[in-house]
Amino acid sequence: MHAISATELARNTREVLDRVTSQGETVTIQRNQTSIAQIVPSPRTMSATQALQGLGLSMLSPKQSDAWLTDSKEQFSDAVRDPWA
Repeated sequence: MHAISATELARNTREVLDRVTSQGETVTIQRNQTSIAQIVPSPRTMSATQALQGLGLSMLSPKQSDAWLTDSKEQFSDAVRDPWA
């Protein structure tokens, strides 16, 4: 973790943000040698598949997924309805 003054941040904002994004570094901002804020890298995004992998859930087989899709569509009508009627 790297600490810089608020003045240094104001003068070198681009360089500080580049360091945070490229190196994943956390920067602490200080005013009068007191920590007032931190700039941290944002969490990396992941796909739905990556998120579900950690849950230990089994995936549907092709037959199961076709059955689920068919069942879910049975409840819907293709007719357009007026919600205010």
